[in-house]
Amino acid sequence: MRIGLVTADPGHPLLAAVTELLTPKHQVVWLDPGGEGQGPDPGLAASAALSSLADVYLLKARTPRALALAALLEEHGAPVLNSAAATVRCQDRVELAAVARAAGLPFAGTAAVATVGELAAAGEPDGPLVIKSRFSRRHDLVARADGAVRLRELAADWPDEPVVVQEFTANSGWDHKLWVVDGQLFAGLRRSELSPDGRGPTLPLPVGELPRSWTDAALRVGEVFGLDVYGVDVLDAGGGAPLIVDINAFPGIRGQAGAPEALARLALRTAARGRRLDAEERGAGERGAGEQGANECGIRGSGTGGSDAGESGAGERKVAEVGKK
Repeated sequence: MRIGLVTADPGHPLLAAVTELLTPKHQVVWLDPGGEGQGPDPGLAASAALSSLADVYLLKARTPRALALAALLEEHGAPVLNSAAATVRCQDRVELAAVARAAGLPFAGTAAVATVGELAAAGEPDGPLVIKSRFSRRHDLVARADGAVRLRELAADWPDEPVVVQEFTANSGWDHKLWVVDGQLFAGLRRSELSPDGRGPTLPLPVGELPRSWTDAALRVGEVFGLDVYGVDVLDAGGGAPLIVDINAFPGIRGQAGAPEALARLALRTAARGRRLDAEERGAGERGAGEQGANECGIRGSGTGGSDAGESGAGERKVAEVGKK
């Protein structure tokens, strides 16, 4: 099988661990979508990708160019995880909230505001607010504002940033991070970046200790948004009731034992299915070849996932073997 990574960072711990699992029986190639510019990269990335399509692509990057490249790959028949359309649905936090709430998911009330300055001009808020960039991306705005002074500070730092506002929900100061890979749940506790002490490390959280309503909601997110690899940020809204405050397509999922194995299996199965469909379209009699390739990988249980340090070491060993196409 030929697996493509759409990312500017193939050494990311999750991707490095997946590469470690897939090679040498399978070929892993790296497609750098380029910078933050709008639209598809007119240069080497698109032309190289189309000249030799992989059996499946893992869409880790979420920049406009990455999304455009993923859509182009799909147009030429290549399966992409997650799809470009599903990834886009998670970018606009206004649309994200609307889709989630319409599906009955316990998503936090979210309202669009032109800029933080508009909020600041309205005077003192009735209570603490959570301000986020409207369009989710790396290093976006996520902040708590308890009053007009803080709103004015944010307006000065982010003068032209389109934002959304959510009412602050009192909580323990720890975010429950739920990750899903092909229907398999992983979880961790991370001190919220909105807490007075700022973001902290991620602590282990056994999935079996989560209420059923939380795990059901997390799995339902994948159905609603058409996602195979995603993260759900959940707060305890009181009495154990879950409140979803964000959804992310293809998050990092660092240090979660079994996550790289689950992702590698998903990639191989998706690639095999794509090969089988291609064979059917051509009328070929090789429908079982792709399934055999997936079985030969030898990826089984979930006991070989490691810590970030272990995964980083894998990245250092394997990134040099990933062909940049």
